[in-house]
Amino acid sequence: MSDAIIQFVDVVKSFGTQRILDRVNFSIPTGKTTVIAGGSGQGKSVTLKLILGLLKAESGKILVDGVDITGVGRKEMNRMRTYFGVLFQGAALLDSLSVFDNVALPLVERTSLAGSEIRERVLGTLDQLGLAGSEDKFPAQLSGGMKKRVGLARALQLQPKIMLFDEPTTGLDPEKSMEIYQLFHRTQQQFGYTSVIVSHDIPKIFNLADQVVILNRGKVNAFASPEDIPRSEDPDIKEFVKKTMGDVYLSREMEYAP
Repeated sequence: MSDAIIQFVDVVKSFGTQRILDRVNFSIPTGKTTVIAGGSGQGKSVTLKLILGLLKAESGKILVDGVDITGVGRKEMNRMRTYFGVLFQGAALLDSLSVFDNVALPLVERTSLAGSEIRERVLGTLDQLGLAGSEDKFPAQLSGGMKKRVGLARALQLQPKIMLFDEPTTGLDPEKSMEIYQLFHRTQQQFGYTSVIVSHDIPKIFNLADQVVILNRGKVNAFASPEDIPRSEDPDIKEFVKKTMGDVYLSREMEYAP
């Protein structure tokens, strides 16, 4: 895939005798949203950690913007990580810092911007994400949905090419989850980053997807559209559909129509 910003080529990853990824091949297209799905223990979060260089594959290549990160040193890997923004399950906010300071942290640590420039950028992002006026609050004063928004605001500060979301709606009720999904949809269109989402919230999360990658027993099935999943003749995919999607899948047009 010529427009792929991330490519897995014959990637193998094991823990002890358990092979999590077995010569896996798939590509993540630039500027699109890819959802990574699969049962518990099938390698979803492992895949994100491999992309970030936090885990090493036994063999194969992982190309990020054309660079094989499996062969780079620590200094180059740290540079490559500036391509990424990450939103963790619990937003991973620092309780002792205000919303402003949490969001400003990447700019303070990784750039030489003046304080006035940092303040302008942080407040601008908070306003874009519906958090204007919340900059002096602390994480303990925020709802679960607001914490996710603050985490997203922080992840966007270095203007990443790629956003990685690890179970981003964990702990949220269905209504708040839908609000967060709609926020992801808007910000991805606005900022133009490539989005990779690991989620258990199936099939609802598929409404965000341009592509779905399903991990199962060390293998991978990639679908150019979530609507293609129920049409698969693969027995494992049929079982996945039966367990997670039911008999009827509502297409994205029904919930994400402009």
